[in-house]
Amino acid sequence: MNAPHAEPAADEKAIDETSIRYEGWPIVAVCFLIATFAWGAGFYGQGVYLAELQRLHGWPASLISTATTCYYLFSSVLVVFVSEAIRVLGPRRLLIAGIICMAAGTALVGQVTSPWQLYIVYVLLAAGWAGTSIAAINSTLGLWFDRKRGMAISLALNGASCGGVVGVPLLVGAIGRFGFSATLIGAALVMIALAIPAILIWVGSPPKRVPHAVGSAEPPVAQSIAQIRRAAFGSLPFWTITVPFALLLLAQVGFIVHQISFLDPIMGRERASIAVALMTAMAIIGRVLFGLVVDRMDQRIASSVSAISQAIALIVIINTRNEVALFAASALFGFSVGNVITLPTLIVQREFSAAAFGVLVSLVSAICQFTYAFGPGIVGLLRDAFGGYTVPFYVCAALELIAAGIVLVRAKTAKMI
Repeated sequence: MNAPHAEPAADEKAIDETSIRYEGWPIVAVCFLIATFAWGAGFYGQGVYLAELQRLHGWPASLISTATTCYYLFSSVLVVFVSEAIRVLGPRRLLIAGIICMAAGTALVGQVTSPWQLYIVYVLLAAGWAGTSIAAINSTLGLWFDRKRGMAISLALNGASCGGVVGVPLLVGAIGRFGFSATLIGAALVMIALAIPAILIWVGSPPKRVPHAVGSAEPPVAQSIAQIRRAAFGSLPFWTITVPFALLLLAQVGFIVHQISFLDPIMGRERASIAVALMTAMAIIGRVLFGLVVDRMDQRIASSVSAISQAIALIVIINTRNEVALFAASALFGFSVGNVITLPTLIVQREFSAAAFGVLVSLVSAICQFTYAFGPGIVGLLRDAFGGYTVPFYVCAALELIAAGIVLVRAKTAKMI
């Protein structure tokens, strides 16, 4: 009677994720580095690009932010197929391709001289974002981690916040000294020089696991990827994760992309970049503190509280011109930024089957990204229509509060997922 349990126990012992020598931890470090570049150039960098392209060419905010929306929309289509791409190409080739596209797109943003060129360059940048952001990192780590997956993902995604803390001030400072074009070419070369060797050295073949291991990345043969997706679309728990986080990220991305443009007239470009860095530093602190207690928390309640805190921060930002208050509100907003990125993955892991994890994370990421792709464009259009950021930021705050309510809706998860 005990024989069926002997083999899994041996395999679990062989793959000891708690050991500091476990081969998966260098993968976490590589994913941290990739996230730093992905969010520095492909996410937080969008706010720098918007402000600089406005300054250099005098293009309206709505035109540039609509290009950003197209960038996120195209990459959201690609994100759906990240799990399949990893199965076909392997994590090493996918991550290298993502870094190359991200670096090339970043360099070319600094070379554009007309709006149509920006839209074309953003297609390339979108491919890079799909191959280096949440779905790619989560799916890659899912191949190496089962029991420590939440910790591994949380540690790796601190690189996202690092991209804002380090990347934005470096970009703004370097642009002031070397110019927009030269800075982005330099940033692209740094990505290639650091990320690709790290991927080649440490990202190899993932360990083989028994079919019933907790968190197994491969779904059963009888349960195809298409079946998992169909089941997800009919699952209320899936939508009570996807919809609120889509709204949260729409508001969050819309604000972050326009944050420098909003703060620039109030405190200047350099101090505005410091506010962004403070926000992302608080995102790291928030994610680390959250990571210490995440396994003992109700993650849906934590999500609701995070949404409410961001709404409060936006209301403060709208109604003050005091620099200290603006820095404090940026910090409050940032405290939840990292957790809003991490929480959907952790809720999926807790509420759905382990075999469906990779497919569902890619699907949630794609739907959320498709939705938040409209954030920069909506904020830009409202800003141009109303002559300021008051109305668009109030809209963002309202979306945060709606999301805070929806995420608390609970239901039983379908057995097949």
